[in-house]
Amino acid sequence: MRNKYSGSTTINTKLFRKLFLINVFFVLSITTITAQKQHISIRDSIDGAIDLSDYIIYAHGFIVVPTLITEPALGGIGGALVPIFLKKHDPVIDENGKKRFIDPDITGAMGMYTGNKSWVAGAFRAGSFIKSKIMYRVGAGYGNVNMSFYEKLPSGNDKEIDLNFQSFVFYTRVMKQFRNAKWSAGPQYFLLDSKINFPDLNDLPSFAKLKDIKSLVSQLGGAIQFDGRDNIFTPDKGMRLQADFFWSDNAIGSDYDAWRVNLSAIGYYPITKKLIGGLRLEGEQTFGSPPFYLRPGINLRGIPAARYQGKASIVTEGELRWDLYKRWSLMGYGGLASAFNDWDKAFAKPVVYSYGTGFRYLLARKFKLRMGVDVAKGPEDWAYYVVFGSNWLR
Repeated sequence: MRNKYSGSTTINTKLFRKLFLINVFFVLSITTITAQKQHISIRDSIDGAIDLSDYIIYAHGFIVVPTLITEPALGGIGGALVPIFLKKHDPVIDENGKKRFIDPDITGAMGMYTGNKSWVAGAFRAGSFIKSKIMYRVGAGYGNVNMSFYEKLPSGNDKEIDLNFQSFVFYTRVMKQFRNAKWSAGPQYFLLDSKINFPDLNDLPSFAKLKDIKSLVSQLGGAIQFDGRDNIFTPDKGMRLQADFFWSDNAIGSDYDAWRVNLSAIGYYPITKKLIGGLRLEGEQTFGSPPFYLRPGINLRGIPAARYQGKASIVTEGELRWDLYKRWSLMGYGGLASAFNDWDKAFAKPVVYSYGTGFRYLLARKFKLRMGVDVAKGPEDWAYYVVFGSNWLR
């Protein structure tokens, strides 16, 4: 289920161009019609460029975002319609006399369909109780997803196996900010109820078990975070550090007994006024017996989801954004990663790499929100991504 350019490069490229132009045209058309009714300009008062800031702020915080789905593991092409309500908050002065910036509330829904006939429908919200200094996230959805997983054969080669997932998912997290509001911590919960259709139930792949056919994953955990970025969409400077874990056990209704620990660091630094550097480091480790579809994998542009898995993974990625002309920026990035079972083989073959380029447009100046396209090359295929905000959006 990967996006392979060999043999179909011209078709995929033409289709991608058409869908991207339709995507941009639809965003601007819906925005223009609604903005005219509301008498809101979509031109920035400073530079006269197309800008959705006032539309997002004053048109009841509502925007429709049609988005291309370009994940290679989901067929390489597809679409999602995401209506989103954004509510901007003014900074507040805490009891210690310091200014505290509040992230905008985000409420939305999603409908998705891709080239390999996968579909997903769901809803989500991220918001804050400002006085209580509590941030929360909650989301739920149902999907019928076709995705490839890979079985390691005795010959050393990988066998691609197409699986169908019919799944309900629910996630929530509540974070309490400390006296220094950049620090926060709190509990989180994850539920995944799945039915998996295998090609042959009498000959399951080596990574699967009979109980995987119909299973319930219930995970309880916690997280601690430091977020010093200057904004949540497309940061120019600052760092975000997070450590979190999940515990899965029969005692909380799960069919699996396992632990999962995640560590991540994402930082941005202005090398010059127009050149922004970014660095991402992430690591994940599992213990016990998690289901195969929740084993640590490699999340890099250009690498299909679930292509490389193990009991642990390490991902490193760097990027540069050059603000080339007015609101337009040029991107360059590259990364290395490894998924493995034993730490003494952490960087044994295959060490996975990817690299690529792209562009961004400053779509909403008051939110520092940029949108654009990335094209990435991994060890096997090319892939393209429509990026709303940042590819490292967390």
